[in-house]
Amino acid sequence: MSDTGVLRYSAFTKDPAGGNPAGVVLDATGLTDDEMLAIAAKVGYSETAFVLPKEGREFDVRYFSPKAEVPFCGHATIATSVALAERIGDGPLTFHTPAGEITIETSAGTASLTSVPTSTAEAAPELVRGALEALGYTEIGDAPVHVGFGGARHLLIGLKDREQLANLDYDFDALRDLMLAHDLTTVHLWWRDESGVVHARDPFPVGGVVEDAATGAAAAAFGGYLRDLEGPQRFVISQGEDMGRPSRLEVDATREDRRVTVTGAAVTI
Repeated sequence: MSDTGVLRYSAFTKDPAGGNPAGVVLDATGLTDDEMLAIAAKVGYSETAFVLPKEGREFDVRYFSPKAEVPFCGHATIATSVALAERIGDGPLTFHTPAGEITIETSAGTASLTSVPTSTAEAAPELVRGALEALGYTEIGDAPVHVGFGGARHLLIGLKDREQLANLDYDFDALRDLMLAHDLTTVHLWWRDESGVVHARDPFPVGGVVEDAATGAAAAAFGGYLRDLEGPQRFVISQGEDMGRPSRLEVDATREDRRVTVTGAAVTI
């Protein structure tokens, strides 16, 4: 299967060597599900976005990891939005995704996606126990462990310090099986420094990828989680540092309608 027509962008960075790479197919008309999955597997990034043009600046968009379709992917949305804006001009875009409608604003190589309404709930004790065992953690931070939703489900685990985050080394098969059993897209591991910057890592074994360098969908879910715990706020997530692909995600969790806006740049690879 050829991957002709696949664009390659890195999202949440202005440096092609940073951020999270995504494949983008700007016109997937006529491709079957199996063909999209095969292209995503050949590209090998954590996700590839497949665009089906509608009218004007509206598009149907689907997202495939090398292993399966996912309902929503933030970094591939940022990459796709910047790619489209470079071709049709800056301005608003609307993506109709399996998770729901995503609205986007684009300007000068940057895109701001506004998620579907977020929600969060305390994670079941057995899920937390299984996750910590697979991750190799005997203790974590004081923040409650929740499952957050912002287009996909993410397990949100606060760690006790930056060193614990840096030393991530997990059982790939055990975590993948647990995540599949609980319909989780990533595990969002986070620690917040004194300046308020959130440092994060996102294992993604269900997609056949050890880790995401930047995870916009998890950022949206996490924004909803922090808003529920602490009230409306804006903050920055620094991700990908320990992978050598630094990424910056700006999160706005101040909307009254429970949607969260995530902003980042994207650049061709």
